[in-house]
Amino acid sequence: MELALQILTLLGSVAMLMYGMKVMSEGLQKMAGSKLSNVLGTMTTNRFTGVLTGAAITAAVQSSTATTVMTVSFVSAGILSLSQAISVIMGANIGTTFTAWIMVLGGGSFDLRLVVYAMIVLAVVLIIRKKNANLGDFLIGLSFMLLGLTTLKVNATEMHLDQMDPVRNFFSATSSWGYGSYFLYLLVGGILTFAVQSSAAIMAITMTLCSAHVLPIDMGISLVLGENIGTTITSNVVALSASIQARRAAMAHLVFNLFGVIWVLCLFRPFVGMICKMWHVDFEPGIPSDVSPDKLNAILATFHTTFNVTNTMILIWFVPLLERAVMWIIPSNPEQKDTESQLQFISGGPMSTSELSILQAWKEVHLFAVRAQRMIGMVHDLFYEKDETQFTKIFSRIEKYEGICDRMEYEIAHYLDQVADGRLSDSSKREVHKMLRIVSELESVGDANYNLSRFIRHKHDSNVKYTETQVKNVEMMLFLVSGAGTKMVEALERVKITRDEFFEMTNLENEINNFRDELKAQNMQQITEKKYDYSIGVNYMDIILELEKMADYIINVEEALYEHKHDK
Repeated sequence: MELALQILTLLGSVAMLMYGMKVMSEGLQKMAGSKLSNVLGTMTTNRFTGVLTGAAITAAVQSSTATTVMTVSFVSAGILSLSQAISVIMGANIGTTFTAWIMVLGGGSFDLRLVVYAMIVLAVVLIIRKKNANLGDFLIGLSFMLLGLTTLKVNATEMHLDQMDPVRNFFSATSSWGYGSYFLYLLVGGILTFAVQSSAAIMAITMTLCSAHVLPIDMGISLVLGENIGTTITSNVVALSASIQARRAAMAHLVFNLFGVIWVLCLFRPFVGMICKMWHVDFEPGIPSDVSPDKLNAILATFHTTFNVTNTMILIWFVPLLERAVMWIIPSNPEQKDTESQLQFISGGPMSTSELSILQAWKEVHLFAVRAQRMIGMVHDLFYEKDETQFTKIFSRIEKYEGICDRMEYEIAHYLDQVADGRLSDSSKREVHKMLRIVSELESVGDANYNLSRFIRHKHDSNVKYTETQVKNVEMMLFLVSGAGTKMVEALERVKITRDEFFEMTNLENEINNFRDELKAQNMQQITEKKYDYSIGVNYMDIILELEKMADYIINVEEALYEHKHDK
């Protein structure tokens, strides 16, 4: 019964550690908010700043998987080039070593439970008062993480794993095969990390087993190497549904870690011996060390950091070569189908932290606006096209794009619903609401373009002849609406609109409305004066009024974006 309780405590401690890291990551993300978005914008400078950015973000959100998946998504959307993404991924591998040092501090000789309980009290007060609630979430997550680590340490001591013959015999038997043992533990570490989706949890278990003097330090380090491989699997799975560049970025992550594991295995025992000497510990392969648990944990953390930093220092000079290697592994497919109907930026699903997902969603909304604006150009071409074959081809393309807009609205809204299920700050909830409003307006822009194409098709099929003045008026209205659409796309790309820009758009809306009223009055007068038939006037005004409606939808997008930036 006592053993069963100890095993449950062990599992509960690992679960508490994983949950604590998740909550802490979300709390940090909420506090960072737009600042993190600004940091992401600096990733495109050079490979060295890319490494620093990847390391900083991973240390902040405590998840190399989150950073890597986000980077893969950026590549999929064309925001980052493959070489830039590779440097960020290298930095993420360095940033994830910060977690091991937190565990070293949390699992030290000082009992952190008193500090942990004090932090929990403070966090609950902050959350209940709804003042600095994000800081409260962060403290709760940190408390759970440290409490999980402390409980792991205490439970391992109480279990006396070093005195359990089955445990000692198992590790003794599997640690005596030389490099065969290293490969075995490397494989186990990779499988376990992929299974629990947390290298931190496996690192905590590794530290527990080593500090209990049942797992030799070199076998523990083999598990750590396996964890590095296991973390790459998630990004590769996410990239399966993304673009070819995204798959290449995920593959670069795997190649980077595989290269590191290969060279360190070639120098494994000297390398491990060097790390042990740094902590004044004698290294004996395959034999559990009898030094203090704190030193053993520090050795594991030191190896993890030294390995990833060294691997990055080696490969950062060969980023172009690594880029060519993954392009050879995943070659371009010349027969690849057009992917215009697919989401590009959020195809991998929501991020592990909801706040980061919002940045991805804004990029997809911008892409939606680009496609809606592209339709306006197609309508313009359709209006002037005389050739029957080309006319049919353009109309079919507009029809296809209208279906794309419908699907994009649904898929983005569905994605935002998933994001909203996460723990969001008040400002992020408002962002989700604004995006839902914007995608609805963008879908209406797509509908308006399709309606215009139908009116133009009726004109074409009925052989309706406009007067020269009517043609010029339609041209002017198309010019005004297209200009509004261009400004909308630019604003969504920046996710920002200034007061002057908004008032400029408001003035443009008034200009379009006044022009519409002038054309309506002019049309009635021309029909009365028998300048053209009533049926021609109806078709003509259908086009003018639909263009004015489209302008309203575009202005609504600008208005939602303006409120998004000024409602705080």
